[in-house]
Amino acid sequence: MSIRQAKFSIGQIIRHQRFDYRGVIIDVDPVFQGTEQWYQQMAISKPPRDHPWYQVLVDGSRHQTYVAERNLRADESGEQINHPLIAHYFSGFNDGTYQQQQH
Repeated sequence: MSIRQAKFSIGQIIRHQRFDYRGVIIDVDPVFQGTEQWYQQMAISKPPRDHPWYQVLVDGSRHQTYVAERNLRADESGEQINHPLIAHYFSGFNDGTYQQQQH
């Protein structure tokens, strides 16, 4: 298994290519970290497990998703994300990107 460099980073706004929702990345896994059962039930298109996967807060909802890199593209709208947990993960928004909280 080869580990690839992540294309997206924490705080970056993305758009899901299949389901056309926007979101912000809150965590990056270098490879798939879920269970076999979850992968079989939820990863319908069977994206590669040895590529990066992302935790994403979904815009306009309370949902969070776990998404394979190949299903994402950068969102160029410059618009912020509306999610109740934004302030938990980020301290601000600047130039189209969220800044992480300093712990």
